[in-house]
Amino acid sequence: MTLFEMIIWSPSPEIFTIPGLDHPVRWYGLLFALGFILAQQVMYWIFKSEGKNVKDVDQLTMYLVIAVVVGARLGHCLFYNPGYYLSNPFEILKIWEGGLASHGGAIGMLIALYLYSRKHADQSYMWILDRVAIVTVLVGACIRFGNLMNSEIIGLPTGTDSGIVFARSVEDMFKNLDPRIEEVSFDQVEDQSITESGKVPMMISLTYKRGVELTPDHAKLFFESTIPRAIDRYHEVGKHIAISSNQGIKYDTFMSRGAQHATVEVLGIPRHPGQLYEALACVIMFLILAHIWFHHRTQIKTGFLFGLFMVMLWSERFVVEFFKENQEAWEASIPLNMGQWLSIPMFIIGLVVLIKSWGFTKKQ
Repeated sequence: MTLFEMIIWSPSPEIFTIPGLDHPVRWYGLLFALGFILAQQVMYWIFKSEGKNVKDVDQLTMYLVIAVVVGARLGHCLFYNPGYYLSNPFEILKIWEGGLASHGGAIGMLIALYLYSRKHADQSYMWILDRVAIVTVLVGACIRFGNLMNSEIIGLPTGTDSGIVFARSVEDMFKNLDPRIEEVSFDQVEDQSITESGKVPMMISLTYKRGVELTPDHAKLFFESTIPRAIDRYHEVGKHIAISSNQGIKYDTFMSRGAQHATVEVLGIPRHPGQLYEALACVIMFLILAHIWFHHRTQIKTGFLFGLFMVMLWSERFVVEFFKENQEAWEASIPLNMGQWLSIPMFIIGLVVLIKSWGFTKKQ
């Protein structure tokens, strides 16, 4: 065992649908918004504590929201797939299809905060960077929890029986292959006869809609032919479950309380929860930065918090990337992935600011 027992993770990314609206409310959007709401409340407290105009926080929030969304979207398009998006510029606007890069969001924030500081003589560029650094990691934690609810930005296989099996795509596969399936659930099973290295036996339970009955021939075709082919064909499924190479697929069908049920035994592939690693790291960084500001802001020099934030954040990002899947296939051909290459200059900027903040008298 490494960090924890195996967890099978398959939450719906959608919370509910508002009547009359086509797009449902999703966890990612809610947590994204929650991050900025929490950040705004903390900034109210910071501004009030330091005698600044609290009303400026509303304008600051607007600068940051626009900067993060636009910067993160442009960053994803230009850093990871520039050829496609430059040839299809209107695709850049389709933010609802996904694709945000934290490095782009960071660059957008640096530009936006510079423009903001130009309009507020009592808030120098470095002063506002120090304060915004505290809440940025709070927003980052919420966004990464949103990624977890979306089952995206997943980690590499742990190679052990500990980790998370991201089973959402598996659930979707079964329902797409047979729309008569009403419910899909997962459980870990103790079956040492089908254990393979880095994989854990798990049971998939299917509940069909009322009135559905599986004939032996249909069940044989579906479970022994259709399902194995689908696992091999769909990469998003095959990287989370596998069929035992020794015993093949094991299944059973039965009626219970007037409904058709079926169970399928497969092997789950536990992976590192990359989103959770980053979310927890962001929470820790928030506590560190908030503690330093609250207890030592009269002793530290301007720029110290921002420099420390940059060093911690991009160091963490560089390390965690070793445990995460690459966002694009071409990244496998380079020594470090794009996220790591982009983190290096960010880290250097933070280190330079941190060193300089040790050598100068604090200014505001």
